[in-house]
Amino acid sequence: MPFRRPRRLVAVVTLPLLALVGCASPAASPQQPDAAAEPTAADRAAVRDCGIDVTPRAEPAERILAVKSTAAELVVALGLGDALVSTAFLDGPLELAGGTMPPTIEGMPSREAVLALEPDAVVAGWESAFAPEAAGDRAALHGLGVTTWVSPAACRSVDVAPLTWDALLGELADAGTVLGVPDAGAALAADQRAALDAIEPLDAGGDAPATALWYSSGDDAPYVGGGSGAPQLVLESAGLENVADDVAEPWTTMSWEALAASDPDVIVLVDAAWHSAESKVERLRANPATAQLDAVREERFVVVPFPMAEAGVGSVDAVALVVDGVRGMDGR
Repeated sequence: MPFRRPRRLVAVVTLPLLALVGCASPAASPQQPDAAAEPTAADRAAVRDCGIDVTPRAEPAERILAVKSTAAELVVALGLGDALVSTAFLDGPLELAGGTMPPTIEGMPSREAVLALEPDAVVAGWESAFAPEAAGDRAALHGLGVTTWVSPAACRSVDVAPLTWDALLGELADAGTVLGVPDAGAALAADQRAALDAIEPLDAGGDAPATALWYSSGDDAPYVGGGSGAPQLVLESAGLENVADDVAEPWTTMSWEALAASDPDVIVLVDAAWHSAESKVERLRANPATAQLDAVREERFVVVPFPMAEAGVGSVDAVALVVDGVRGMDGR
């Protein structure tokens, strides 16, 4: 069955490029070959991160605690996987070269647990990792020589504009700078941009794009991707129209009736150990408000692993996964 033209979303209830600039240096004379210079204070100007100034490390971090999967994946993508002394609050499996895995702390680590690891850097996917009952104040950690980094896309203590690829790839580069591997950060951002540019978005054949719902969690009411975060960026880049794109928040709670009224052509299901994609399908089939939707009856589902649902190094892969999943429907 071909996709229909999108219809507008009824009201929902809201609850809550990288520019690689190369500075040309004077050519070295034959008598004076180029040599690696020691970083100066100017070279290590503070990077503003979630309202906090972070001074980049002069050398690569050697003992890193990563809190959440997006943080751990970022550390690995920057080539610092061997520096992981521990992870915490992982949302899914983590792949390291050689198959070795660092220890994992259950739940959010306390300040005592963090300091016991003697890290020189703590990288987190959410600001809550630095709450008083968790790792503690970032400035205090900086005073102890511990560099901190929080994904800017997850900042809630400061006003954050709707997520863009320039902002997301820029934060990957900034993370590399802060952790003492600026070249790796720049290369990661460039590789991600190239991979994104290589993806061919869905083509509706001249019609308006097919509509999609990003269903993350929730049984009493579905928690879905809104119009300003990673789900919106992924769906838009894939060539789909998010039925909740008029909600000016990264995430929103939608009633089952509103979900049914939006009648999405495709439903993206986030797969997590604590709320699997399969359980979401069962919920959609069991609920009278959604059981008769074409997307449910015809199983127009695309499954995305939970770590890809949050902004990070998996976001480009999420676009490719959604595009491939939708293209496989009706030979599209």
